[in-house]
Amino acid sequence: MKAIVVTDQAAGTAGMTLVERPEPQASINDVIVQIHASGFVPTEMEWPSTWTDRAGRDKTPSIPGHELAGVVTALGYGTTGLSVGQRVFGLADWHRDGTLAEYVAIEARNLAPLPGDVDFTVGASLPISGLTAWQGLFQHGRLQSGQTVLAHGAAGAVGTMVTQLAREAGAYVIGTGRAGDREKALDFGAHEFVDLEKDALEEVGDVDLVFDVIGGDVQKRSAALIKAGGTLVSIVGPVEARPAEGLAVDFVVEADRAELGEIVQRVRDGRLRTNIGDVSALDDAVAALNPTGRRKGKTIIRVRP
Repeated sequence: MKAIVVTDQAAGTAGMTLVERPEPQASINDVIVQIHASGFVPTEMEWPSTWTDRAGRDKTPSIPGHELAGVVTALGYGTTGLSVGQRVFGLADWHRDGTLAEYVAIEARNLAPLPGDVDFTVGASLPISGLTAWQGLFQHGRLQSGQTVLAHGAAGAVGTMVTQLAREAGAYVIGTGRAGDREKALDFGAHEFVDLEKDALEEVGDVDLVFDVIGGDVQKRSAALIKAGGTLVSIVGPVEARPAEGLAVDFVVEADRAELGEIVQRVRDGRLRTNIGDVSALDDAVAALNPTGRRKGKTIIRVRP
């Protein structure tokens, strides 16, 4: 099969190459999925799991990518809940070979059915962004209707999901980003927008929940805005700043079939819009994953036409 591999952590995405690799075999509780579309997150190049296995041993050359949409072609021993020929989407294990390939072996529990009226490209754009937003807001942030959410990176792939899900839940959403992000953030549902390069973040006032995708000084300034009993939720590693009278949570997104089902149903209903940027074929993936300018939305690789 064709696959994108990486071998040099220092080179990052610039070290990607398109090669021929053996097709994967299904282990116990696995399925083999013929991938039609794969999502990609640039920060994968910084994750230890891209380069080493769970024991810390070098696993290169490794296949990056963890979001997929495709069709089940084979079942491993003991696999239940899915069938050959079924359309699926989901989130691959961090430590196993990923989804920038024509086939992947993946645990069945990491997949959810993909309805026939949802395109594979859309399906592949949902797992990381959608689950990160869902788990950060509802599982870790305990968001309630009537609360105020400060959503950093509101024009990004995660931020647009955070904004839409929070607004649907009845929250007042203040998005942040650069000046050029204002129109997009408001279009995806933010009630207000703060330009982090020009506006005073402190003028936002008190908030119930901060969804942090930046860290550093922005995280510290944001923590000071959180009301008593509020929560700082971060996806950028250990939290350095903690609210005076609230909680600080950092988390790594996890695959969840039920939550994927909730997310894709919202897409079907028109309640949730995807934020897809560049879409390229697998043969052109190396260039697409090394953009010359700033990424705008989720990068999707169409593995099959």
